[in-house]
Order: sequence, then C-alpha cells, then structure tokens
Amino acid sequence: MMTDSRLIVKKPLPPFTRESAIEKVRLAEDAWNSRDPQRVSQVYSADTRWRNRSEFVTGQAGVVEFLQRKWAKELDYRLIKELWVFDGERIAVRFAYEWHDDSGNWFRSFGNENWAFNAQGLMFERHACINDLPIAEADRKFHWPLGRRPDDHPGLSEFGF
Repeated sequence: MMTDSRLIVKKPLPPFTRESAIEKVRLAEDAWNSRDPQRVSQVYSADTRWRNRSEFVTGQAGVVEFLQRKWAKELDYRLIKELWVFDGERIAVRFAYEWHDDSGNWFRSFGNENWAFNAQGLMFERHACINDLPIAEADRKFHWPLGRRPDDHPGLSEFGF
C-alpha cells in the first residue's frame, strides 16, 4: 500500500547545499543497498517519473515493481553513489554497482542519474543512463556484507571509477 506522499517529508530538503546534497546522495545509496523495494519507493513522490535505461516508470507502485524485477535479476547487488553536481532542487550523481546473474556471471554497472526533488524532499523525477561491464569475480571491488556500505569503504573516486 502506497502512502500519500504529500504528507511525507524526507530531509534534507531543497534548496541543497553541498553538505545536504552529499547527505541526500548517501541516504539514497543506503536505501538502494537495502534492496527493499518498499523502503526505496518511499523517497519518491506518488507521481514520480523515471527513465531507467530504456524503461519508463511512473509512480511509487511502478518503482516497487521495477525494483522487484531488477533485484530478482541483479543478485548480490552492492552500490556506490557519488555527488557530481547540485543546484537548487536538482542533484546529479554518478554511480557504480556490482552484481551477478543467476549463472554466476559478474558485472560492474556504471552510470549517471539526474534527480529533481519537490519541496517535501521527495524525488519526482529520475533519469538514469547505465552501462554494464562484464567482470571476473576476482576483479570485484565491492566486498562489504550485503546492506549499507561501511563508512570507511572506498568510494568511486578512490577506486578511480
């Protein structure tokens, strides 16, 4: 059951400062690393619109359905996001995540996202461009236990991604 997003406030709120944009990015990373579609959907407005690769998603229910399909395919998913730029109610991030398919083939997926937030701090627009790179399991970089990335784990810049 989806909640009425007009009653929800997700801090930090726009307009963003560098510090609050970094915080918003980390909160998004943490939610996605939970691999809980319901939890993730709560940071999006009820009328959110996405473009993810070639797929278009609308509304929180669409987000939940999309993420259920995604994480049924992308197993042992671990994600790192990094702030690229921000302005007012908009944030752009770059990211990488590692995952494997049901045959044990590993991938590192790289991409960029453009986000727009409403006054309540809910994302109403998300555009994602993503490329998948097959990697050997021995080439994986993201080895923390499933869930939140530890604070002392290197980020994208430290890996040179």
